[in-house]
Amino acid sequence: MLFVHSTVPALRAVAVCAALTLIGVAAHAEVTVKEAWVRATVPSQKATGAFMQLTSTEPVRLIEVQSSVAKIVEVHEMRMEGDRMMMQAVPGIDLVPGQVLELKPGGYHVMLIDVVKPVGVGDKVPLTLVLEGKDKKRIQVQVSAEVRALNGKPSAQQHQH
Repeated sequence: MLFVHSTVPALRAVAVCAALTLIGVAAHAEVTVKEAWVRATVPSQKATGAFMQLTSTEPVRLIEVQSSVAKIVEVHEMRMEGDRMMMQAVPGIDLVPGQVLELKPGGYHVMLIDVVKPVGVGDKVPLTLVLEGKDKKRIQVQVSAEVRALNGKPSAQQHQH
């Protein structure tokens, strides 16, 4: 009987630790990035856009993007106001769990402003996405975005995969 009695608290401790671990995992968002690309620039061009598809397992907000290829990186929205196309920086974009947020030309996107040097087709651009959960904890997601031609079509190399 003494053996069973001392085992039960040990099993409870293991169960509590396992439950706390599961709670911690459930509260941590997993963000998936697909089709990340940056529009190629010409030699005198100082700005370009980055585009991708984001999915999260938990509600999070994209609040910042960082990159070493530009002095300024902003999350932007492009929309129509009457007959005028308007573009402006936004403080963030909410990701709804299980839904794809598409950053694309003509909608939400990332602006790389004051590009340090031209980026050419086939180059890789490092991006760091900063996301914030409801608990105000921040996570960073590292992305390597392929530079594509102005039309945004994948390079021949990418078609071979």
